[in-house]
Amino acid sequence: MQRIEKMRDTMQLNAEKPDPALLPTPKQLRRSTMAAVIGAAVIGVGVYLPAEYGIDPTGLGNVLGLTEMGEIKQQLALEAAEDELIHGGGDQSSSVMDDIFGLFVGAAHAQEAWTDTVTFTLEPDAATEIKLVMAEGDVAEYSWVAEGGRINFDLHAHGDGQSVDYDRGRGATDGAGSIEAPFPGEHGWFWRNRDDADVTVTLQLRGAYGEIVRSE
Repeated sequence: MQRIEKMRDTMQLNAEKPDPALLPTPKQLRRSTMAAVIGAAVIGVGVYLPAEYGIDPTGLGNVLGLTEMGEIKQQLALEAAEDELIHGGGDQSSSVMDDIFGLFVGAAHAQEAWTDTVTFTLEPDAATEIKLVMAEGDVAEYSWVAEGGRINFDLHAHGDGQSVDYDRGRGATDGAGSIEAPFPGEHGWFWRNRDDADVTVTLQLRGAYGEIVRSE
């Protein structure tokens, strides 16, 4: 153990110590710092300002071709800002135009949403049939509402030697849905008023069908 400690002490004694003459003095450190600051300032003024902003107070940027590059960057930035401003106004104008156009389209769609409208009034205990002539695979949409009372209905079809019941209702006041014809023929409603007052039914239709047939 003592031999190890002696060897360690010997190594520490033999270790080379830095020569004080080789170390920078405080004055030299200050000079180095000042040189670094001046160098950074020169780079900033002579290189960075011309290259980024087109500002060349020393003329060095013009010699190196950096000033033109900075001017181009600034021009592009200005054009981008102007485009953004114009584009923003355009978006707002476009939004207003879209709203106005949407109103017209919405109104037109509301008027054209239903291809046909059938309105009829049934006295108490009166009945009627309204059928759509459809080919196999045709699809028709419908919506109806009863005013003044309730009504009974039977939605069915017959044709080509076949028949089918789609829906039935008793004491109903409205309905909506679609008919997909499984075979060609007449597809529609049998209506009967079982109330004590007149009932007016408004039926709206659209889709694929040939004609509307009504029978009492």
